[in-house]
Order: sequence, then structure tokens, then C-alpha cells
Amino acid sequence: MRPSIIAAILGIAAVGTIAQADGNHGEAHAVLPSDAKDGIPADTDIRMVHVHRRGTQVTFSMETGGTAGTTIPAETGTLAGAGVQAYVWPLSLDPSAVGFETGSGTLALVATAHPDFDDTPLFDENGDGDLGNDGAGWHSHWVVLSPNDGCGEGMLSVKDIPEGATPELPATWPGLPLYIDSPGFSPVLNGKEVSLTVPLRPEPLAFDGVTAGLKVNANIHAPLLCVTDVFDIASGDLSLPGKLD
Repeated sequence: MRPSIIAAILGIAAVGTIAQADGNHGEAHAVLPSDAKDGIPADTDIRMVHVHRRGTQVTFSMETGGTAGTTIPAETGTLAGAGVQAYVWPLSLDPSAVGFETGSGTLALVATAHPDFDDTPLFDENGDGDLGNDGAGWHSHWVVLSPNDGCGEGMLSVKDIPEGATPELPATWPGLPLYIDSPGFSPVLNGKEVSLTVPLRPEPLAFDGVTAGLKVNANIHAPLLCVTDVFDIASGDLSLPGKLD
């Protein structure tokens, strides 16, 4: 759901990219390192962001200082004020790369968990036969980010869809009035790492990594979901210094 990205930057990241490419086999790999931070949950302390392409499959990974996915918001029983936890990969790709309207904002891939609502209506992530009770499990979204002072000066939010507007959206758009897609890709949490593999056409991209906590607006109105905590930004400044050729 609406993972808005950027508030205060906590700590200074070590910015640098190590990249390797093998054009003969359609493979490329890039790494963005990040220094350890004090005073934040270990599973939100980004130590390394990896992006690996093999043909049209791209794996986005984030290594943390603790067991990935440990921090999940407490269930409140209501949508208003509900918490969201997110691992976010902001990208340089145009949103049209995954089916959104061209030039609509900043595209980001998100692994997220939120016990109070389910925004993946096409998928039964926990396998219990109920499509509407899976929000607490880690799942994926494509989102389009744009500035929104309604979340605070200089903040970003997932872009709203105004009433009556009919922008171009992916086929697995979950029906929310947001530029959000619920494609059903399953995050893999393995020790200190969280990763997502998604289909993308082979082309150069720039990337970053963010860990954030968010909260649904108490009025359940635009802006629907605002950031409440930015735990870590791999680059320190959202400059997308990671480069995958």
C-alpha cells in the first residue's frame, strides 16, 4: 500500500557501486554498500543492496544487520491509523516499464507487511483459501512515488488517482485509488536478506534501497498512507547511485 519514501536520513551511508556484466549470457550484477547505523532496528539497518539480472528476470536484494522481516506493525483492528513496514527499491525506470502511465513519477519495488488490511485481492499468499486476509505476510508491490506535502513538507507518497481519472495502470492493479500494483511476486526472506525476483525488459537502471515504517491516514483520505519513519537509506540521500548496465 502507499509506501511514501523520505523523511529524516538516519546516519551516513557509504556510497559506491560495484558492477559486473556479461553481455554474452545476458547477465549483470550491481552492488550498493551501506554503512551500519546505530539506534534503529537491526532488520532495517541496510548493509548492502544487490541487483542481479539474468535475461528478463531481475532479482532485487537487500542485506540487513538483523533477521530480515522481524519488524512488523502491531495489529490495531482498523484501517485508519494502520501501520505498514516496507523494504523499498526506488528505481530510475519509467513507470511505463511495468504498466503505469508514462512519466507519472518515480517507480519503486516494495516488499511490505501490514496486518490490518489486504491489498493483494488476486492472491492467497497464506494458502488458506481466503484472498482477503494476507496483509500480515510479506508481499510485493510496484508503486509510483511523487511529492506530497500532505504527508509533510518535502515528503513523498504513492501517487493518488483523482476521482474520475482513468490513468494507464497494470492489469494487476488492486482497485485502490493509487498508482499501486499487486503483481503477486513473493519476497524471499532468508536470514538477514530480503529479495524479490521480477520480470523486466533488459535495460540499464539506477537503484537505491530504503527501509521505512508508514501509517494509514486517520481520515483514510488522500494522502492515504504517509511515512512515519525512514529507518535507513542505502545511499544516504536517495540519489540512486547503484547502476545496473
